[in-house]
Amino acid sequence: MYQPTTRVLTILELLQARASLSGSELAARLEVDRRTVRRYITMLQDLGIPIEAIYGPYGGYRIRPGFKLPPLMLTDDEALAITLSLIAARRQGIAADALAIEGALAKIERVLPQGLRERVQAVQAVVSFSPTPSAPQPQGEILMCLSMAAQQTRRVHLRYQSHREETARSFDPYGVVYHWERWYTIGWCHLRNAVRVFRLDRVLSAELETETFARPPESDSLKQVLQSLATAPWGWQIEVLLETTLAEAQRRIPPGNGLLEQAPSGVVMRAHVERLDWMARMLLMLKCPFVIRQPPELRAALRQVAAEAAALAEREESPAVEARSQESGVRR
Repeated sequence: MYQPTTRVLTILELLQARASLSGSELAARLEVDRRTVRRYITMLQDLGIPIEAIYGPYGGYRIRPGFKLPPLMLTDDEALAITLSLIAARRQGIAADALAIEGALAKIERVLPQGLRERVQAVQAVVSFSPTPSAPQPQGEILMCLSMAAQQTRRVHLRYQSHREETARSFDPYGVVYHWERWYTIGWCHLRNAVRVFRLDRVLSAELETETFARPPESDSLKQVLQSLATAPWGWQIEVLLETTLAEAQRRIPPGNGLLEQAPSGVVMRAHVERLDWMARMLLMLKCPFVIRQPPELRAALRQVAAEAAALAEREESPAVEARSQESGVRR
């Protein structure tokens, strides 16, 4: 069974191997409907591949006669960079199908010279990545569709599943953002008549529409997504005055954790958090004076964290535990 992220490239490979193929043949091979095949053909054409439609009873699709994809020529450093990127994508849960990643690695290895192939295989065998929690990932074809729509300023039709309901809307995507192992898109939502941020793993389907849109000239997708995440109306609303510089606050507070604003006496941090004890610990780790403006409950959480730390500082190892530790050391 073909996976969504491999189907577009599979069409290209099939058309390179055959003089022509009908839409029904491609649909049967990829296990999709003919409408989806037409969408994939359009994607390839948008990438500059000259695929032509053949009309008539024996019609279908073909690559323009005489067109050949250029050979892939890689230096040692380029091959290593691509290999490491693919391995990292496989290990870290980047939004790409595992079979597509394995297929890409196999193709690169197949065309490399023997010496370089052995070095690349050595990297695959010994490089390790620390495990990280796996966040839900979007379908590859949805990520591809929204990326193309943002690049071409084309409207898309979205079906979206929030934690409350499923909705359908037209959407003008300004950009796609990857932040903390999640994918987001930001743009103008015609259902809400406002700029909205959507998680791609909650997008059920995305289809290109014919309408185009004008992206606002001041649009900064990354900045807007981070601001949206930092100020999302959930949990406890936090406002703290940090007595430090804006540059130092930006260096110590990860993007998306809070919205920072220069103030006459320091930097105002605004955020929404689920747990006040987590915010209390984060404030202590900043190692700068601060004043809690709201909520009052954060002061109590800070006192509780301080009391726990003070109690731990006064603890001493019990005689029985110390004796067992010494005994264990003698046996070794």
